Amino acid sequence: MLKEIINFIIHLRLHYQFFILSGGYLLAALFVGEVNWSQFWMQFLNVHVLLFGGATAYNSWWDKDEGPIGGLKSPPKMQRWMWLVSIGIQFIGLIWAYTIGWNFAIIYAISMLFFWLYSSPVARWKGKPLLSLIAIGVSTGTNSFLLGFLAAGGYPITFFEDAIAVGVALVLLSIYPVSQVFQTEEDAARGDQTFAVRFGLIGVKRLFAILFPIGSAILGWGLYLQSLTIGYLFIGVNILAYMGLSVFVWKLEGKPDEYPTVMKIKFLASFSFVIFILACIGYQTFWL
Repeated sequence: MLKEIINFIIHLRLHYQFFILSGGYLLAALFVGEVNWSQFWMQFLNVHVLLFGGATAYNSWWDKDEGPIGGLKSPPKMQRWMWLVSIGIQFIGLIWAYTIGWNFAIIYAISMLFFWLYSSPVARWKGKPLLSLIAIGVSTGTNSFLLGFLAAGGYPITFFEDAIAVGVALVLLSIYPVSQVFQTEEDAARGDQTFAVRFGLIGVKRLFAILFPIGSAILGWGLYLQSLTIGYLFIGVNILAYMGLSVFVWKLEGKPDEYPTVMKIKFLASFSFVIFILACIGYQTFWL
């Protein structure tokens, strides 16, 4: 039983949630004047452990992958109880979310809904290339930023925050299908027409080439309006990141032995973004 519990924790993919998917949530702190830090960090755990972690485990139950997936090279076998617990911890998180406010809870619930639409065989948006982009873009993209904004004490959500949230989603989606390239055989065998299955490696490369600069431009514009220094730094860093990642992405051939390198690059890029945002938070909070 202890081994099964450990396997379930592995399927939460917490390193993936904290270091790859947390950028949008953390970014929101830069758009709030007086941040409620205790509430912000407590809800960080709620969002990234109970919501994102629970949804990731829920997806793993239905996928039953045996080969490499995002954040796991060799996913352990799941048990029936893990499916129930993955749902249960999300609802626990929803109850916790309601203590922040009804608007925070609604956005949290919307993410839960899109995660369900993405994974469940009833809807299985994961197997529909464009719907999968919508599900991931909303659940872990726009909503990640909006949840961070409200948890930090920001209110109300205006068109400006909506635009920044869209920028977060576009950057996230630009690299989202990259790991799918190494799951095409398993996905196709299940009948899932994922983005990588439907559009192939060239489609994945083109998606990155288009969405990353558009999303980065939106975020750079938003940060520039908040702080000239942070805005210029962000734009400069993202230009360099785009150039470096483009070289790497366009060299991909989709071979299995590329998977470790792909995950390392994806992790390094996302982790660097998280570190950059944390540095900006420190600069804005303690220096300015």
